[in-house]
Amino acid sequence: MSRRQLHLNVNILHSGFSPAAWRMEGSDPRASFDINHYIKVAKIAERGTFDAVFLADQAAISDRIDFRPLTSLEPTIVLALVAANTDRIGLIGTASTTYNEPYNIARRFATLDHASGGRAGWNIVTSADLAQSRNFGLEKPVAHASRYERAGEFTAVVKALWDSWEEEAFVGDVATGRFVDPGRVHPIAHSGKHFSVHGPHNIPRPPQGHPVLVQAGGSDDGRELAAEHAEAVFSASQSFEESLDYARDLRRRAARYGRSENGILVLAGLATIIGSTEAEARRRQEELRDLIPLEYSLARLAGVLQVNPKRLELDRPLPDDIPLPADGGHTFFRATLALARRHGLTVRGLIRALNGGTGHRTIVGTPAAVADDIETWFSAGAADGFNLMPDVLPHGLEVFVDEVVPLLRRRGLFRREYTGHTLRDHLGLSRPHNPYASAAE
Repeated sequence: MSRRQLHLNVNILHSGFSPAAWRMEGSDPRASFDINHYIKVAKIAERGTFDAVFLADQAAISDRIDFRPLTSLEPTIVLALVAANTDRIGLIGTASTTYNEPYNIARRFATLDHASGGRAGWNIVTSADLAQSRNFGLEKPVAHASRYERAGEFTAVVKALWDSWEEEAFVGDVATGRFVDPGRVHPIAHSGKHFSVHGPHNIPRPPQGHPVLVQAGGSDDGRELAAEHAEAVFSASQSFEESLDYARDLRRRAARYGRSENGILVLAGLATIIGSTEAEARRRQEELRDLIPLEYSLARLAGVLQVNPKRLELDRPLPDDIPLPADGGHTFFRATLALARRHGLTVRGLIRALNGGTGHRTIVGTPAAVADDIETWFSAGAADGFNLMPDVLPHGLEVFVDEVVPLLRRRGLFRREYTGHTLRDHLGLSRPHNPYASAAE
């Protein structure tokens, strides 16, 4: 049996994980709107033989743009340009199942997979915030259960569309004049609760069969969606024990769908603040913290918890009666609340512990300390890899690639070079079977 391979992605959160990243020396305040910034970060990640770059998405202004950059550029367009300027690194983009239609999403990601030679991945999200709802004709978010019910049907339709062309459907025979064999192109004739899609797709089957399917739900509904469809899952566990339990639960659920436990990877979110010494890393952490307005941090925390900011007293613990938001985002709510309760933090202490984030774990230390932490989680099976969020981009990623990656390689945990060309190759995932293949044989 081959040895497990550590997986690393970089989440290109515009200027960096920290809300104050854009204010650091050497940072470009316009980076979030500059395509060359994304290309530069991707090239650094490819130099480090990362599996993929990842882009989140929000079709709204959902943050305090007076204080920090925002997620704005459409991911698949950005990734198409990144693909043209890189050779091997995977390209994972986010698209919502709540405010899109399956045919368009299937077409968009199939195109990206063809354009990149098989490097595309789709991060499936359901969009829980009010700002996006209002941009699509709704006055409140769609109910949580309904969002995930729609997402499950949406994803099944997308997969059926990708499979609607058999591998041999394209003929291209100049001599006979036969371009496509229509007998190998199949309508999907889907009629369900949320969608009616006749098909077939108007694009040949993607190079990977399916672009890699990624998901990040931490709720019960989210875990079920991941167990049925996802091939990689981004988790937001704050502790080793939480992550280990999450991975075990996800694989138990996947087994109920007849899936192999090796067919789904858990990639834990990890923000990094790295210094040549621990003291230097702590100074960098404090510098970034001091540049984040307290007003911003308090509003962001209140948004994650879905409470009025006036309920949050800085020098007292969180109120005991904060309910799980019925139709809001559950993943970061649970991660944030768990962090506060586990360490008995005041609101001020919680804000500092989050480093301006919304619930992802942060490690502050030397390259060796970061490598040790990654090895511990990976070796014990708490994660198959990490979705990295450097504090400042591109500098924080350069430090990781130049100082942490060599340590992981020397320990035999991470590749020294790419051995495949597709994102599935990098992640060790098999190519999905085309359901029409056996009928044609």
